[in-house]
Amino acid sequence: MATKQADQELIDLRFRIRHSTAHVMADVVTTLFPDAKLAIGPPTDDGFYYDFDIAEPISDDDLKRIEKAMKHVIKRNHKFELQEYPRQEAIANASDEPMKLEIIEGIPGDEAITTYKHGEFEDLCRGPHVESTGKIPAFKLLSVAGAYWRGDENRPMLQRIYGTAFESREALDEHLHNLEEARRRDHRLLGRELDLFSVHDETGPGLIVWHPKGSRIRGLVEDFWKQEHYAWGYDLVYTPHIGRSTLWETSGHLEFFKENMYAPMEMDGQDYYLKPMNCPFHIMYYGTALRSYRDLPMRIGELGSVYRYERGGVLHGLMRVRGLTQDDAHIFCRPDQVVDEVNGVLDLTFHLLSSFGFTDYEVMLSTRPDKAVGDPEQWELATASLRSTLDARGIEYGIDEGGGAFYGPKIDIHIRDAIGRMWQCTTVQFDFNLPERFDLSYIGEDGKEHRPYMVHRALLGSLERFMGVLIEHYGGAFPTWLAPVQAEVIPIAERHNEYARKLGQMLSDAGIRTHVDERNERMNAKVRAAQMQKIPYMLVVGDREADDEAASVRLRSGENLGAMPVSDVVEKITAEDAART
Repeated sequence: MATKQADQELIDLRFRIRHSTAHVMADVVTTLFPDAKLAIGPPTDDGFYYDFDIAEPISDDDLKRIEKAMKHVIKRNHKFELQEYPRQEAIANASDEPMKLEIIEGIPGDEAITTYKHGEFEDLCRGPHVESTGKIPAFKLLSVAGAYWRGDENRPMLQRIYGTAFESREALDEHLHNLEEARRRDHRLLGRELDLFSVHDETGPGLIVWHPKGSRIRGLVEDFWKQEHYAWGYDLVYTPHIGRSTLWETSGHLEFFKENMYAPMEMDGQDYYLKPMNCPFHIMYYGTALRSYRDLPMRIGELGSVYRYERGGVLHGLMRVRGLTQDDAHIFCRPDQVVDEVNGVLDLTFHLLSSFGFTDYEVMLSTRPDKAVGDPEQWELATASLRSTLDARGIEYGIDEGGGAFYGPKIDIHIRDAIGRMWQCTTVQFDFNLPERFDLSYIGEDGKEHRPYMVHRALLGSLERFMGVLIEHYGGAFPTWLAPVQAEVIPIAERHNEYARKLGQMLSDAGIRTHVDERNERMNAKVRAAQMQKIPYMLVVGDREADDEAASVRLRSGENLGAMPVSDVVEKITAEDAART
């Protein structure tokens, strides 16, 4: 409890520091650029930003100037003072700030309009802040990017200055180190360097072209996913990429999700839509027969391609795309089966995630929102089932009161990567909406019709996004079982090519993904190229190795294991592959 309290106190302190630093930055920017107009400047989980309407582009040299001037403001130790204004006076004060006026117009009439002032600078703000500018221990401006006002591409493009701030210089330095490491691990950069995937204007933004090496990794992930789902009692299906408008009307997607769907295609006088979700198709399968209580639970899974019209400004490599593969499954079950099914989902989740190298999690339980569908008793049972399952497993979790979907409560699992970043991955959701909309039923022991419970779950989430997380987690140096090429055979000279090809074939026959580098290059250059491609094993062969049917084994880390018989090489790599390490 004490640790949680201390963690929360640190989060709150960083929030205040970052919020205050954003105000100091806005103060300096409006001083250095008198024509600048202010938008918003909130703190974030790892820093802060402020959006400005400035005619001239802000350069790297400008950032240095702004940062230097901010340090002077901080040294002056101006007190942050809260002010409250009547609405008309607030409007008058902001008469030359059109975006602030728009914000004021959106504040309900019964809410106070407040500002914070330090020195001569005053900004519309609810707070909180640190006591004074001198209480900002350490900060750094990071970059400038474009951002539409209120995220609307039809509104003006603003300049967003990003920065970060911490409670100590040491904490800031650690964060900056992690940022540099994150840049080094950027999946978009590694995707190019390792020849994994690409995105093309000709095909459209947010649509991924997987290259052979990326496809090999993705195929390994998919094969493992399918293998484990069969082992856990799931049946897998394939469903269409499009569906009639009537399907999406019944599901509610055309009512609640249409802005994220692609425009309809008219065929034979009817509208068809690219599917944004797989759920309705799994329900179609459920409805192909009269179901009995003996048929339940039914676990239906699919690696299904879906299409969502994400706005251009939020697209980001593999992390946010328009064409994605969802690792969906829907479990249709009786009320008395709910606890066991949720436990089974969590068992499979942790097994899959740990197999991919993720063992550190944060878990959230989200409860009934104010606007919700379904019987309150169903909500109570479902929420209690999720809560008791987490409690029984001894899993620490937070509560997001009212944060559930309108159609059911849920568990969200965030995974921590190698450099400490959290990624939302698994979601386990109850859905009271679709069984009702599609009038699903089963015949109970009493011979009467009953509504099944439907558990929607995605363990890896979007496969594209999960691949992006995998690339960054490993920095492109995938464990042997996921590496697209596990062994690179490197002949020292041209006369060794024949033995290199023979060795490559022996390894391939043993199920090892192998490439033979027969280029007319020096051995050291070939070794370096294999290291740059992050291939786990490099097998160098020359006269001695050919005579002894061996290979000189080097690892991508630079470690030299020396000469080994081919049989030992095969045993070592296949054992590592099987162990998924």
